[in-house]
Order: sequence, then structure tokens, then C-alpha cells
Amino acid sequence: MSAGAVATSIFAVFMVLTVALGLLAVRGRGGQGGLAEWSVGGRSLGAVFIWVLMAGESYTSFSYLGAAGWGYNFGAPVLYVVAYMSCGYAVGYVVGPMLWAYAREHGLVGITDMIAHRYGRPWLGAVVAVLATVFLLPYIQLQITGMGVVVSTISYGSISLNWAYFLAFAVTTGFVVVSGLRGSAWVSVLKDVLVIGTLGFLAIYVPLHYFDGYGDFLDRIVAEKQDWLTLPGAGDSGYGTAWFASTSLLNALTVVIFPTTVAGYLGARNADALRRNAIWLPAYNVLLFVPMLLGMAALFVVPGLTGADSNLALFKLVTDSLPAWAVGVIGVAAALSSIVPMAVFMLVIGTMWGRSVLSLVPRLHSQSRQKAASQTVVVIAGTLALILTYAAPNTLVRLSLISYEGMAQLLPMLLLGLVWRRLSLAGAVSGLAVGVGVVCALVFTGNDPVFGVNAGLVALAVNLAVALAVTWARAADVDGRADAEVLASDPGTPVVTSGTSRAGSA
Repeated sequence: MSAGAVATSIFAVFMVLTVALGLLAVRGRGGQGGLAEWSVGGRSLGAVFIWVLMAGESYTSFSYLGAAGWGYNFGAPVLYVVAYMSCGYAVGYVVGPMLWAYAREHGLVGITDMIAHRYGRPWLGAVVAVLATVFLLPYIQLQITGMGVVVSTISYGSISLNWAYFLAFAVTTGFVVVSGLRGSAWVSVLKDVLVIGTLGFLAIYVPLHYFDGYGDFLDRIVAEKQDWLTLPGAGDSGYGTAWFASTSLLNALTVVIFPTTVAGYLGARNADALRRNAIWLPAYNVLLFVPMLLGMAALFVVPGLTGADSNLALFKLVTDSLPAWAVGVIGVAAALSSIVPMAVFMLVIGTMWGRSVLSLVPRLHSQSRQKAASQTVVVIAGTLALILTYAAPNTLVRLSLISYEGMAQLLPMLLLGLVWRRLSLAGAVSGLAVGVGVVCALVFTGNDPVFGVNAGLVALAVNLAVALAVTWARAADVDGRADAEVLASDPGTPVVTSGTSRAGSA
């Protein structure tokens, strides 16, 4: 049997197992729980399942492809991933329980629900759902592309990229439609076992096989690739100290309100599970150093990779030196690192639309109909990302430039709005509109970073300034009341604290 056939067979077995796990996760549950059971696991996941789910959502195909590629191309700037994720978990220690308490108190299942409830405007939730979909679709496309590259590579070219893209879409859509968040958590267990095992093996194998150990490997980097060890890294990357600090800060704040992160929060059984999770999750970041180091090792083993080929730095090492069955297992770990986050992205888009957009249709008010509508949106969103991957990949690639920075503009509307009841509807909407506009203007005119600072952080500062200015102006117009319209429609607009299981008034 050829090497491609061996690796592909192993991959196929694990894909069947993935779908089976998704089905097993909801066995015996039938239709109980409706949308809440499907979208947030019935709010019943314990600390272990929350840990593997949120680790799985954050450890994507970027960790195998992009992290190694950044290590290969630039070196030190890639460490921003470890920095922002670790800081984000610390922020999540406070924010996660706060969002969980607010959502549980009011029966909410996502950030669009929270925003609509906080400001008393269902249409605002629908607008945010549309905006968030624009920011999330590129992530689905990137995971489809990442898994496609992995599958095509581990099959030694026997599976074309086009077929690999379709496999990524079909497997993920199949199990997420049926099993929802609970199925993603179960599959995350399999993924984490494989990721920890394969990266642990590679961390030992590659330096020993190619360099006779870490000592020789690190000595060679210091002697020959010093630029890769300091900011701004190799070449004229532009990723200097200001960029590193501003991007780490922005992403650490944004990751806690990212819809997929919030889905993990809301699936928890209690707030203490989220606090324990925030303490444990940084340990997972240790794994990120492996593809970064292996990307730098590839500088000496497979020099001269350029463009998109640099993202294959890790797999060039793997396919050149390991037997086909080992390549297959490592490929499965990388593929599952695409499937789990892609499933959560699709799930969140479906939930946002089913709950906030399609729920505006009177006959879709029931939980069962919202669930069916959400599942339909999952298929549509995945299909759209797949079609654009084939037909116009650059469309979503360009959108991906503003995904994280655009999502950051929801921070004042959501977090500030929950802890400060005086933030007005007009202020929050004005700030969001200006922030998104500034991000798009800076990014699409090639001004990111701005004087070395992440454009998203600049836009967020403008966003916050506008939101506060409009709120204070509005307050003066209504004799000191924060927002007459909102408080009249919802006089009990709550302020949430992270230390309680209920949302109370200030």
C-alpha cells in the first residue's frame, strides 16, 4: 500500500470516529432542551468539558500551519499569540462568570441576545448578528482552507485541495447540525489527546533527528538567525514592540467577547467552572511553542519556502522523515484542530441568526422552530464559505483582515454596557459605527499598524470616546438620565458583577 493510501486510510477512520462521537454525545437526549441544549449544551458542561472545548476553539489549524509559518518567516513576533491568549484567560476569569450570570438570569444564549436585552431593542441584536457574521465567515473559510491543505499534504497529493475542502465542510456540518455544542466538546477530547500526543512527540523527535538535540538546534539559531529571536523579527516585518504590545492588549480584551468564546462560557454548569477553567487554560499555551520552534527548525531543513508554502514548514519536516502512519495521525490532529473551531463558528452563526434575526419573524418564536432555523443557517453559512473558498477566496481573505479588529468594536457596547447602566443606546450604536468605520478605513488603505500601533486598538479608542461623548450629551438632554428611552422600556436594566450567580441592579 502506498504512503498516501496509508495516511488517507488513517484519516478516514478518524473522521468516521469524529462523526460518531458527535452522535454519541446527544444519544438519548432526543429533542430535549431545544435551542439552549443545541447551542450551549443545556448549560450543563463541567469544568473538564469546558476546558477541552475552549482549548479546542482557540487551538486551530493556525497553530499547526500559521504559527509554524510565522516562526519560519518572522520568528519572535509570533509570540504575540501566547501573550494575548494568556492575558485573555486572565480577563476571562472576571468576564466569563459575569456574562454567564447575565445570560442565565435572563435565558440568553449569545452576545446578540445580551445586547438586544441590555438595550431593549431586538433589532439591535439582529444588526449585531449580521455584523458578527461578516467577521466570523472568514474564520470558517480559513479553517476549511487549513484542513484542505493538511489533508492534501498528508495524502501525498492523492487527495486534491478541492476535494479536501469539501471533506472539511461535510464532516463539520454533519456533526455540528446534529450534536451542537455538546458534540464539539466531546470531539475536543479526542482532538486534545491527539494534539498533546503528536506535538509532544514532535517537540522531541525533530531536534533529535535533525540537530542532535536542542542544544545544537538553539546554538545554530543564535549563530545564524539572530534576527528571528528579537522584535520586529526577520526582514522588514513591521511587527515591532508597539505592535506586539497593542495587538496583545486588543486581542486579550476581544477574545473574551468573541461569540465562540462566549458560547463556551454559556455552556458551563456554574461560574466556578469558568474560574477554574481560566486558571487551567494558560497551561495549554505551552503547546504553541512547539509549532513555533519547528517553524524555525524548518529554516535549516527546508530553506527557501516563500508565500503560502511557508505555512507548510511543519508538515515538510513531517512528511520528509516520518512513516506514513505517523504522518496520518499527525494530520488527523491538525484536521481536528480545524474541525472543532469551525464547528463552533458555524454553531454560533446559526444561533445568532436563529435567535436574533429570524426570531423577528412571528412564526419562529418557539424554541423548536428557532433551533431548526439555526441548524438551517449553519448549513447555509458553511456552504457560502465553501463556495467562496472555491470561487472567490480573496473575498474572504480580505474580510479576514478586519475580523478580529472589527469584533473588538463590540467591547464598549457589550461589556461597558453591562457594567455601566448609563451607557446609552445612541452612544453605544454611534461608537460601534465609528469604530468599525475607522477599522475598515485604516486596514483597507494599508495603514495597519498606525505608527506601529494596531489599527484595531486605535479604532477602539475612538469608538469608546464617541460612545462616552454621545452618552453624556444625551444625558444632559434628558436632565441627567442615562437614556430615557431605554430606561423607560426596561427600568431594571441590570449591572452584572462577576462574583454573583445572578445579575443585580446597581
